[in-house]
Amino acid sequence: MPLRGTDHTEDIRSDAAYFKTLADLDDWATKPHAGLDGVLPYIARPLVGTDASSQNRGRLLVCHDYKGGYTETPSGLAYTFNFWSYCDTFIYFSHHRVTVPPAGWINAAHRQGVKMLGTLIFEHDAGQQDCLRVLVGHLPQSKTGPAAPSADSSFPLSPHYAKLLAELAHQRGFDGYLLNVEVPLIGRIEQARALAAWISVLESELKRRIGSHAETIWYDSVVVTGDLRWQDRLNNYNLPFFLPSSGFFTNYTWRPNYPSLTAQYFFSLDPALMTVPKTLQDIYVGIDVWGRGQHGGGGFGSYRSLAHIDPEFLGLSVAFFGPGWSWETEQDKPGFSWETWWAYERKLWIGPETEGEAVEVPPHNPRAGEPDCQHGEFTPVSAFFPRQAPPNPKELPFLTYFSPGIGYAWFVQGKKAYGTTAGWTDLDKTTALGDLVWPRPLPQWVDSQEALPVPATSTSLCLTDAWLGGSSLNITLSLLGQEGEDNARRSLWIPVQTLALSPHVSYTVTLVYKVTSHSILELDVTHSVKVLGDSPTPAFDVKQRTPQSSGLSHGWQSLSADVILRSDQSTNVLSAVGLVVGFKAPTDAIDTNILLGLMSVHPTSPSPAPGISTHQPKILWADYALQPKNASRLSGVLSWDIAASLGPVTSTALARDPEDPTPLWTLEEAFPAFAFFNIYAQVYPSDGNIGGPETAIWIGTTGLDGRRNRFGVDPACLPVAMSNAKTLRFYVQGVTDRGAVLTWDNCVFVDAHLS
Repeated sequence: MPLRGTDHTEDIRSDAAYFKTLADLDDWATKPHAGLDGVLPYIARPLVGTDASSQNRGRLLVCHDYKGGYTETPSGLAYTFNFWSYCDTFIYFSHHRVTVPPAGWINAAHRQGVKMLGTLIFEHDAGQQDCLRVLVGHLPQSKTGPAAPSADSSFPLSPHYAKLLAELAHQRGFDGYLLNVEVPLIGRIEQARALAAWISVLESELKRRIGSHAETIWYDSVVVTGDLRWQDRLNNYNLPFFLPSSGFFTNYTWRPNYPSLTAQYFFSLDPALMTVPKTLQDIYVGIDVWGRGQHGGGGFGSYRSLAHIDPEFLGLSVAFFGPGWSWETEQDKPGFSWETWWAYERKLWIGPETEGEAVEVPPHNPRAGEPDCQHGEFTPVSAFFPRQAPPNPKELPFLTYFSPGIGYAWFVQGKKAYGTTAGWTDLDKTTALGDLVWPRPLPQWVDSQEALPVPATSTSLCLTDAWLGGSSLNITLSLLGQEGEDNARRSLWIPVQTLALSPHVSYTVTLVYKVTSHSILELDVTHSVKVLGDSPTPAFDVKQRTPQSSGLSHGWQSLSADVILRSDQSTNVLSAVGLVVGFKAPTDAIDTNILLGLMSVHPTSPSPAPGISTHQPKILWADYALQPKNASRLSGVLSWDIAASLGPVTSTALARDPEDPTPLWTLEEAFPAFAFFNIYAQVYPSDGNIGGPETAIWIGTTGLDGRRNRFGVDPACLPVAMSNAKTLRFYVQGVTDRGAVLTWDNCVFVDAHLS
């Protein structure tokens, strides 16, 4: 995230952010381009428990379509999505021919185990021509033709663009495409048949190049005759396009009985037709949040549509189109702020903050010929889908600093390094917000026999104080005054985040927090991991790494412990990481706040015993290169490499018996990995007396362009005072995927001599 920067469609990479035509895609293919090494791989969410019914529930696909796409900027606020735990697939949508999801969006999704798809769309007259071209392949520049007359009049089919699109998805790190053909086919039924065949080629190429998880989703548009005729459900007119695809996305203007008709039609199909295996969950019934022709009216009336789709009992999935509606319809209203939007957005997705609060919904106006359905009171979107844990930390370390992908400041270890009134947006910095604390936490006494009422508890995002990034999670406890025996010390368990953990694997859990309560109230905060569900007792062994909270800078505290799940189960176990807050009830009612700045869960590293070498992450070197094509002398590229320090050798080979079967050392398998890097700059004075890194100015972070060890220096990133400098010193500071900020002795600097 640069401090101030240009739009990422014009960054220093030669790779285009999207392609307006297939000819542009051909041009891209002729040039050298490396894959994005800063994009997280897709790791499937773990299966938990043995409840087969959860496997038959419909899934949620979200298709964002926010202001045409590619509008996010690091120098302002924008819509971000933060309900990943209910979503299975996310589509980045725009009206360019080939939409490539930005790296930050891919990372935000993959961090939560959600697939990210791009879009291939054909619209208008140019779309008709390109829809022909996608089938016949790259057009030659020379005169060519058949070597001999042929009686074959069928439509030709080339794998050229299927291969290019698969290669593009592989290099940029996303998981497939939405196929949106919203033009009549010039070649009519012959072209329709060839298009269906081409889909099977694309599906095969994607799975070959990306993996078995790759997807192609067909949007309900053209039919087998080549006409553009939205059907609003699956039927014989669009079946040939569904069969070779991974899934089917219906149009939005369906009648209330169409979801059940779709299910009936699907079950009437011969399973032998399914060249790509299908279930009812592979049919996504479209909901336009904007309400255009939508049963129920969209917006806060979307629950009416969801009730007819019935993902829990009927089993159909949902394609939720245009959720940026919540931002776009509110942003110009008086008093709009990110905080007011966030409250509005939460209400749509997870319900009101106050239990029992009535939610105003638009009137239901049935269309001509529709029955006047009785839908009941408002139900949030999340009520229709199961909450799912992110990837097992054994496979992808879990790290959150409670960032929604926006902020007004940037903090490094509790110190404010940067502030802006305009705000910033960086989807790469989107982390889990704690899926068990919204719309409100559900605390319970640690002693199940406790008879007193559980204190009221609420949550909010604090954008003015953080340990890392731009925000922290604020948990407010409203404690009632107590006297006498009721004033005894007690403990409250507050679950924060769902995780799926493997039995008999040691995980290290780290929590960074700050208590901002009234001085007369003493709180003891510890972290805790519990099994969710009907397990009779918590099945965790806990080895505290820090016997008590360790003090950090700026009032923050740290706790760390190793936990092992003791269970007879061989599968992942759904668990919750949270807090235990101990306190002696005050004599008068009082509100107290706990800020959570960081939560990290990862496999426990080997203990530093003799003969065991544990990798310590460090940055090895940095380099700086001017950008010759850019007019500004301040434009350049920082690059660096990382390394692992193995520490000193504690013994020598000569001290061992040559017949001893024990190796002199063993090495940790995992190599250090980084979440992002902070970049700082300072002017190198003419007298050479430059200050240390503590005096440098933070100018941004990596992650915006999908590159792991690179940062594009834009003049807009630099303070005005540096504009006339002859030499700048840049510092690169790593933040590991476990949330640790490297000490300066493990970081590097590089001097940039400006022309």
